[in-house]
Amino acid sequence: MTKFTDLGLSPEVLKAIAETGYDTPTAIQEQAIPVALTGLDVLGIAQTGTGKTAAFTLPMIERLAAGRSRARMPRAIVLAPTRELADQVSEAFEKYAKYHKLNWALLIGGVSMADQVSKLDKGVDVLIATPGRLLDLFERSKVMLNGVQIMVVDEADRMLDMGFIPDIERIFKLTPPTRQTLFFSATMAPEITRITQAFLKNPVRIEVSRPATTAENIRQFVYRVPGSNALNAAKAKRIALRAIISTLEIKNGIVFCNRKTDVDIVAKSLSVHGFNAAPIHGDLDQALRMKTLDSFRKGDLTLLVASDVAARGLDIPDVGHVFNFDVPHHADDYVHRIGRTGRAGRSGEAYLLLSGADEKNYDKVLKLTKKEPETLSIEVDFSAMSEDSDRKSSRPDRKPRRSDRDKPIKAVTKTEPEAEIQSEPAVNENAVIENIVDKPRPSRRRSRTEKVSETKEKSNDYETTAEGFGWHVPAFLLRSVDLK
Repeated sequence: MTKFTDLGLSPEVLKAIAETGYDTPTAIQEQAIPVALTGLDVLGIAQTGTGKTAAFTLPMIERLAAGRSRARMPRAIVLAPTRELADQVSEAFEKYAKYHKLNWALLIGGVSMADQVSKLDKGVDVLIATPGRLLDLFERSKVMLNGVQIMVVDEADRMLDMGFIPDIERIFKLTPPTRQTLFFSATMAPEITRITQAFLKNPVRIEVSRPATTAENIRQFVYRVPGSNALNAAKAKRIALRAIISTLEIKNGIVFCNRKTDVDIVAKSLSVHGFNAAPIHGDLDQALRMKTLDSFRKGDLTLLVASDVAARGLDIPDVGHVFNFDVPHHADDYVHRIGRTGRAGRSGEAYLLLSGADEKNYDKVLKLTKKEPETLSIEVDFSAMSEDSDRKSSRPDRKPRRSDRDKPIKAVTKTEPEAEIQSEPAVNENAVIENIVDKPRPSRRRSRTEKVSETKEKSNDYETTAEGFGWHVPAFLLRSVDLK
């Protein structure tokens, strides 16, 4: 069995690796590191969870060990599609380069640009950046790319999904053609192939597994939920999700939703019912996202409810369970989602909640993976389906909107299939009314009679009626025409 000591790495790097607890490289690391150390371009094709970050970080440290950076002229660039993935690469670089005098800067949005510029002015060896922030700083003349010796593109297929390909092409053109390029992707879409042909020089292709396949050590389950429409199906999924989680011994797990609004709703639903859960998606503040991820990594947070911003590339070790609240729109995303578990040879479990509306996307997943999940058979009580306590409208202490205060509160009779079966004691409507409306404000809208009276008072000696106009008399008639 190959060891890291067999790959040509220096004693300093090997010491740092040993302190992380690893001694055996993964397949992508075993094949990519020796090639990258020679200075050749690498095209690495591997699914998430295979150790791609170390596959380019370790040889980069070795090749940059000799040399010194200059102000605003980095010697290496790592491009990542998301802020979280860029931060993960930064953490990996910090671990593996601890015995080298190399410095780096993390260039991502949502944090102070002034601090980033300050680091650039001092000179950095490695820039770890998202494409948008890097180009923003370049256009401000805060960074120059003509001294780049090594360029890494990580999660290239995710870059494609997020629309970063034009930015990637521009950055390629701004760097020297003599650079070494390490290009990694889980899949090879036609657009990805075009870029590699245009910007890589006779790359060594390393493919450690068939693209878009699920790991064999991940046990997959599917649970079909009832629901005649999207609203009922969503409620059924929340109930089923809580029931499934309750039957498992979960150290940590990730729940994936297609929409950001569902991420918030599901996270709140779980929290209301006593589960330790928190949301993460692109609309949340960057500081909050980083804090949530840090809590999850440390074990302080049990369930991370996420959009696909966290589906790819995040190195969250030892995730035991993945739950797909929705079937993803793109079949590839299913592979990347469940790839959060079963990493580094560990076993994992993935659960999929399937409604009638998901069947089309589910067929695409089956066609891609060529593996049908096991049917999960558990008893789920859907009698509470219509009284989901995480519904905002069911909270009697909800702060009323401004428009609610002037409106009478009316009883609403729901019809099938929207009617809900009350599984909890009925709320005292009078108490709700008192809580929401303390003192009804008088209506600000004046009656027609009041308006007419006011018009007459202002008209003084002028008659304010005219044939064909009624009380709506044109202004010029009121000002200058005496109709007596």
